[in-house]
Amino acid sequence: MAGNYEESKLYKLRHSAAHVMAQAVLEKFPEGKVAIGPPVEDGFYYDFDLPRPLTPEDLEEVESRMREIIKNDSEFVREKVSAEEARQIFADQPYKLELIQGLEEGDVDEHGNPVEEKPDITIYKSDAFVDLCRGPHLESTGKIHPKAIKLMNVAGAYWRGDEHNPMLQRIYGTAWLSPKELKQYLWRLEEAKKRDHRKLGRELDLFSVSDDVGAGLILWHPRGAMIRYIAERFWEDEHVKHGYDFVYTPHIGKAKLWQTSGHLDFFAENMYAPIEIEDQQYYLKPMNCPFHVQIYKSDIRSYRDLPMRYAEKGTVYRYERSGVLHGLMRVRGLTQDDAHHFCAPSQMPKEIDFVLTFSLNILRAFGFSDIKAYLSTRPEKAAGELERWDRAEAALEDTLKRLALPYEVDAGGGAFYGPKIDLKVNDALGREWQLSTIQFDFNLPDRFDMTYIEEDGQPHRPYMIHRALLGSMERFFGTLIEHYGGAFPIWLSPVQAVIIPIADRHVEYAANIADQLKDAGLRVELDDRNDRMNAKIRDAEKQKVPFMLVVGDREMEENAVDIRRRSGERLGSMMVDDFLALALQEVEDKVVG
Repeated sequence: MAGNYEESKLYKLRHSAAHVMAQAVLEKFPEGKVAIGPPVEDGFYYDFDLPRPLTPEDLEEVESRMREIIKNDSEFVREKVSAEEARQIFADQPYKLELIQGLEEGDVDEHGNPVEEKPDITIYKSDAFVDLCRGPHLESTGKIHPKAIKLMNVAGAYWRGDEHNPMLQRIYGTAWLSPKELKQYLWRLEEAKKRDHRKLGRELDLFSVSDDVGAGLILWHPRGAMIRYIAERFWEDEHVKHGYDFVYTPHIGKAKLWQTSGHLDFFAENMYAPIEIEDQQYYLKPMNCPFHVQIYKSDIRSYRDLPMRYAEKGTVYRYERSGVLHGLMRVRGLTQDDAHHFCAPSQMPKEIDFVLTFSLNILRAFGFSDIKAYLSTRPEKAAGELERWDRAEAALEDTLKRLALPYEVDAGGGAFYGPKIDLKVNDALGREWQLSTIQFDFNLPDRFDMTYIEEDGQPHRPYMIHRALLGSMERFFGTLIEHYGGAFPIWLSPVQAVIIPIADRHVEYAANIADQLKDAGLRVELDDRNDRMNAKIRDAEKQKVPFMLVVGDREMEENAVDIRRRSGERLGSMMVDDFLALALQEVEDKVVG
């Protein structure tokens, strides 16, 4: 959202549309109080304190008035004012007066966000509206296309995000450069609703959350668990092939461990209250790293042992406020596909090349081909030697260049303990999801005094690299559901084929076919319900099963099946062995579709 977006025409357009909306709302409610109204991703919002709740009809009226204001083609005029002048302008606007005080004291901007340097107090005027604003805006309201704006919805929002403050009404809107772009955006929103992993999770019987178990704690149903099993089995096989060692670690650890690691100093707000065992405090683990460090430290390590690669699908527990929990995407219990690499400085560039290539290949195998990297470099305050930071950052960027992977640099955006690469994928709707992280850590090796014996016979500090490839199984599964809209590729589908007998006399033959396909390794169900064939086909399509195999008299005579794909494509009659060869080849090739 920062940087390029704030300099773009879309940002200016949406910022300008937000002011037009605020003018229209205050014309409708002259006694209304206005708070803040910034552009956001794909749109804008404004917060209002109004005499009554807004209705859909109100939004229609406001949107109509916005188009009239746009047609007036009023210029956006910027003025720098003193704090006293600003107070006079906004004398009847208490939220603006509070912001003016913050601007005067120099600790916040006009949206109430903390700032390092004292900002100027500026206002923007257009038509009959004036607001505290630093811009930027378009030249005039007429530069907004009147048919490329839409007000989306109203939500509640506490003033300045504090639940002790008044609840305001937040109006969300969107604005685009052309009506065509607006239409495409609205289509994407509708598609996103259809693909919502929470909706599809219920419809496809994949997972649930129970109030009796607790919010943010996922129950994996058989079909969802089967997809997870297949994904994890592939993950495990690839790790074994590429020289990883699997480890397993406990769900709890002593307070001393988390004190040494620094989690109790820097991460305590995300940890649950301690458990007391025999007068000692233990914590549910929020991360797997300190346990992997303990395994490394269980013996003296030589340069000949390195690199060492520990991998674990470890379940961790993090406190998240109930208001931010979101299906599979934000949970309290999550299974991270963690790995930690320990290597000598001379091995580090090659190890980065290995781990990034490995991560990309796994993501692509799951059908994510549009991948972008974000490189975060040394912040002002950082742990570890400058030389180590420089070498690590160089290795990360050199590998990105060699692999010709698109990337952006977030200068100074790294964690205090090391630079990192985040890998983000675009799904079928073009939405960006963060999955993988490759993170250096110069902090834990020092805190735990990790060493290895070099050729010179002296102890040296290894490089430590965290790597979460899929992120967490929960979030990754949610991303997969939305990317494929629940129509998983055949290799991941919990049911790969449904056999549908036309009449009762065909059930025995259908059952024999089912056994034959299962023996060959396919996941098959037999639909022998006393129902019409077309109804069974519709049900299989709703469940997004890749293949439907219909069998009747002719198929029994020819030892064949009549094949339909979930897309509706008819492959026609095919010998059972030929279908089996086709399906198994698509599984092996990880065909998407």
